[in-house]
Amino acid sequence: MSFSVRQQMIFWGVLLLSAVILLTYLGNILLPFIAGAALAYLLDPLADRLQHIGFSRIWAVILISAIFVLLFAPIAVFIFINLVDQLTKLVTAAPAISEKLTAVINGTLPSKFSQSFNLDETNLPLGEFLNSTIIVLMSSIVKSFSSLVSIAGLVLITPIVTIYLLIDWDRLTGKINALLPLDHADTIRNLFREVHEVISGFIRGMGSVCCILGAYYAISLMFLGLDFGLIIGVFAGLLTFIPYLGAILGGVLAIGLSLVQFWGEWNTILFVIGVFAVGQIVEGNFLTPRLVGGSVGLHPVALLLALSIFGSLFGLIGMLVAVPIAASIGVLLKFLINQYLKSQVYIGKSK
Repeated sequence: MSFSVRQQMIFWGVLLLSAVILLTYLGNILLPFIAGAALAYLLDPLADRLQHIGFSRIWAVILISAIFVLLFAPIAVFIFINLVDQLTKLVTAAPAISEKLTAVINGTLPSKFSQSFNLDETNLPLGEFLNSTIIVLMSSIVKSFSSLVSIAGLVLITPIVTIYLLIDWDRLTGKINALLPLDHADTIRNLFREVHEVISGFIRGMGSVCCILGAYYAISLMFLGLDFGLIIGVFAGLLTFIPYLGAILGGVLAIGLSLVQFWGEWNTILFVIGVFAVGQIVEGNFLTPRLVGGSVGLHPVALLLALSIFGSLFGLIGMLVAVPIAASIGVLLKFLINQYLKSQVYIGKSK
């Protein structure tokens, strides 16, 4: 007995609705498991390579875990401690920064404009805008950081999930492969293969770009002596995967703080601006074309739309699944378009 098209649509529709409900109501619970599955997915090629040179699967996973603990964990702890320290100082210094920036602008505006747009008078639009913008920005950073701190409490679960899934990854994928409907198994495998190429290419490429730019911004800003340069650099680097957002937000924060800290030292302020200008030139002309390439298939607008929709609907868990879902939708649309171009609807009866 085979399902009709209508029955298949109902089945997949119910399955999709169930997934949406799970992400909506169980997102925080599922977060370490989805993160663990994502890490296992990324580390599986490395485990496979270790198996090819003679390691058993378990020993390959143990070696990968040991490398992470010995090499990456201390770096991550060092960066996290410094980020916490600088973020705490930034939140503490926010009122003083606001007052100093207000005084700087009031002191440099022409007298007539200063009288008309006195930033100390909070009933005027410009003063309200400046103060409210700083307050909203700082509160957003604090809120996001609080969410990250709460997520850090789950850090013990994610590695355990990753290790278990990485050990059984080939076995699990084999079982899923065996459960594919026989009539459409080859088509589904080809679609999943294309999705895998898009996701892996994007993650490898953009992950490298984010790390390189984050390190460049952080080191450059700290070298220039900018307060909170580390946190701004890491922040800008992490957001690089969203087109232009990392450079814009990081640049606004860095330039704004440099105006307060280095007012009158115009060369230093220009150097801060130059750091982000050079970063954008290098990213657009060298890093992204070479590390990501044009074959990934995720258009910046589609990626931005997916991150916005899933981030607003499901929060952080939505942003984690936005890229694979966007890649899957892109591959599926490409498949449907090819099917349409071969159909009688497009060709017509005359051919």
